[in-house]
Amino acid sequence: MLIGRAEERAAIDGLLADVRGGRSGVLVLRGEEGIGKTALLSYAEARAGEQFLVLRGAGFEAEAELPYAGLHLLLRNSIDAIAALPGEQARVLHGALGLEQGQAGSRFLVGVAVLNLLSSLARRHRLLCLVDDAHWLDALSAEALLFAARRLGAGSIAMIFAASGDVCAFPAAGLPELHLTGLDTAAAAELLAEHAARLSPRLRGYLLQEAQGNPLALIELSAMLTAEQRAGDMPIYAVGAAPGAAPSRACLAFRDRLAVLPPKTRTLLLVAAAYDVRALDVVLQAAGKLGAGVEDLGPAECAGVICSWDGTIAFRHPLMRAAAYQSASTAQRMAAHRALAEVLRQRQDAYRWAWHLAAAQLGPDEEIAAALESSAEHARGRGGFPALAAAFERAARLSPAPADRARRLAVAAAAAADAGQYERAIALVEEAAPEAEDPVALAHLARTRAMAAMAHGHPETAQSLLAGAADAVIGQRRDVAIRLYLEALTPTGMSSDYAGLAERAARASHASLSTETPSLARALAGAGRLAAEEPPAGLSWLGDLIEGLRDNAYPLDLQERAQLAIWDLVIGDDVASYERAAAIERECRLQEAVGLLPLALTLLARSQMFLGLHRDALSSAKEGLRIARESGQRYQAGLLTGIMTYVAALEGDEARCLGLAEEIATVQDAATRNMRWVALNLLDLALGRPDRALRRAEEFVIGPAVRTVMVMHRMPDLVEAALQVGREDFARAAGERVRVWAAHTAQPWAEALALRCQALLAPEEEVERLYQRALRSHLRGGRLFERGRTELLYGAWLRRARRRSDARAHLQPAAEIFDRLGSRPWAERAHAELRAAGERRIWRQPGSGAQDRLTSQELQIVRMAGSGMSNREIAAQLFLSPRTVGYHLYKAYPKLGVASRAELSQLDLDEQG
Repeated sequence: MLIGRAEERAAIDGLLADVRGGRSGVLVLRGEEGIGKTALLSYAEARAGEQFLVLRGAGFEAEAELPYAGLHLLLRNSIDAIAALPGEQARVLHGALGLEQGQAGSRFLVGVAVLNLLSSLARRHRLLCLVDDAHWLDALSAEALLFAARRLGAGSIAMIFAASGDVCAFPAAGLPELHLTGLDTAAAAELLAEHAARLSPRLRGYLLQEAQGNPLALIELSAMLTAEQRAGDMPIYAVGAAPGAAPSRACLAFRDRLAVLPPKTRTLLLVAAAYDVRALDVVLQAAGKLGAGVEDLGPAECAGVICSWDGTIAFRHPLMRAAAYQSASTAQRMAAHRALAEVLRQRQDAYRWAWHLAAAQLGPDEEIAAALESSAEHARGRGGFPALAAAFERAARLSPAPADRARRLAVAAAAAADAGQYERAIALVEEAAPEAEDPVALAHLARTRAMAAMAHGHPETAQSLLAGAADAVIGQRRDVAIRLYLEALTPTGMSSDYAGLAERAARASHASLSTETPSLARALAGAGRLAAEEPPAGLSWLGDLIEGLRDNAYPLDLQERAQLAIWDLVIGDDVASYERAAAIERECRLQEAVGLLPLALTLLARSQMFLGLHRDALSSAKEGLRIARESGQRYQAGLLTGIMTYVAALEGDEARCLGLAEEIATVQDAATRNMRWVALNLLDLALGRPDRALRRAEEFVIGPAVRTVMVMHRMPDLVEAALQVGREDFARAAGERVRVWAAHTAQPWAEALALRCQALLAPEEEVERLYQRALRSHLRGGRLFERGRTELLYGAWLRRARRRSDARAHLQPAAEIFDRLGSRPWAERAHAELRAAGERRIWRQPGSGAQDRLTSQELQIVRMAGSGMSNREIAAQLFLSPRTVGYHLYKAYPKLGVASRAELSQLDLDEQG
């Protein structure tokens, strides 16, 4: 399947359409090696199908001096048709192709014969002639084919030539030409993903930038990567090509071009290829240590291999760089890396110095291993967790002592898991385990295994690993054990093992009493109380957990902070949850913590959803889902799909909601099931199907959701649904659960929901007082959608009481809220109630503005660009390439009616709602 190339495909389709209509045509495709000319010829052949007779030929450098060699290759299957030509034409063409002894005759007559032969073939079938590498055609073949191409006229013949190099190599004056440039960013990224899945974001961006849209370069460069390079963040040429990577014909041709250059020039080119920065001064200084100098640039520049300007040096074709590196011997590469290391050490570039030093070393060396380890923080700053994992893994490979090797592998494994590279993390754990003797080190390895198990949707395995590791070290390192118990709470809750959660919380609580963190005792015991369904004590003590663990006495790493933020949702402070999730998300991006980013985006999307920022929630969820799928995180993928399902339910989009719900219908973890169920309940309630919601009710009233925040999230829906179908007993039981949780959540929105449920269940004389109290609580903040529902229910009650003017005072803001949030069925219900209350002029808020015309990713990018961020800064934040960012801005500008980046800052791009 051809990726991208819409304009080029359209040109070929147009040419073939002309031929089907009886008009002949010619097209010359020009572009550099590997740009996709051959793929377009194959596309043309496929599109021609059985309706065309296809003649396909090519030029070859080895045959460029053989007269009519290219013509013979093109016509080899049509030799018999030559006999039907007029006698003299048949004779000269037979002679040209070496089929008869004698001279070929005049070149003009050969050209006429070729033209007439093609016309004769086209009388029986539409004809498509494809000539690849036309720049290598022998001169006589090129002349004859171009002669014919210029004189096709009417008929049913299409000729397509593909040529590289300058025009002089294949002069086709007077013929239509199409100059191929690199693939656009989206197509290049798609092609790279097809050939090299699960690359680190930084490496993916590096390859896209290096290849500059050249398809062959993308394929070749990704095939050359070693396993270390695929997973890490080291320079792409630092450790050589992957074993068994076969160079392409283009790469071999580039090697041949390099082979004729002077030895010192090749040395200089090797250094430039080994260095991942285009700094000419560093390259010259390192090359100088190997005997090459600035004067050796000349031959490479004259040969079109490199160009240098303004203190930089660059290869003119991305595969030329690979050829320069791979054509050198192992000893030559090591010498180049050693020279670069010397220069970079003088320049105090610790990160690159350590890597080049390691690339110049074959066997173990503790000094180099220690240098790599000491550069790890530089690595984290440059490339986040992928770079950290790469640095520690390479250091482990160079470690002579087994204990040092195991320690470094354990750190590399944890960093790889944080980076979302779970298969690599487990492989590193397996390698480290036999040499790790310290129980604490083994506990850290178990933690990494648990992270991978969580990501792959196995919370039972994760909690067993964490709890077992905590049990193993509690006698030696209580602080380590407590942190492991703490981390075990999340997967234990996910697997609905509430007995296990209570037991482990109690053990951790008891252990923490003898540490310097006594607040953990109450906090972890609080989690146990929640597991035992005692929300009054549990919620209060969870507050201690969330706030107490953020003090300086108990510093948390990013993994722990992300896990802890899950419990924010239980407390119900949406604003604090949003701020904390946003901070974790920013740090995940800065550190390229791909393993944690889907969790951070899950937390962020849920907070945005509850704050009424539906568009932002959908954008966060979509990005998180993409990253979760790329990194194999099935659990987060399911939960993010659940959030998207819920947003669709909020907006009343039945088709989208049901489609997304079907995607996660077989997911077994409690969090995703609960999100799916509450989304479907809300949809059914919105569309007037309360009976369906009640059929799912047992899962919420008796099942595991009673012990989670889902009590507050959607139990009010069940109160409303139960009353609509006459199940007052059910409604009262559900309302009581809401009351108990709301009393200890201490959030205004929760208090408002509890009062709304009471109003629905109260005697007639108490209803108004309860609704008014609920609205006063709503006005103190939180969950705009729920405020709209309270206004709607109160307004409908007032209308039924024939207080039409009072009803309109509440139905109008309800309609405005639902219109603003895009909650269509609720808005329609509010407007219907308004009409019934006597409102004749129904106000509807218009669309939320220019951003409605953007995709969620375009909106995300233009907001960042409007704040002053550069394409490179945006790309780093979103794990995209700068070219991808530029592509989305290019698509967004006309939708917004702007022509430049400066105009974005003048637009109101804030989320409405």
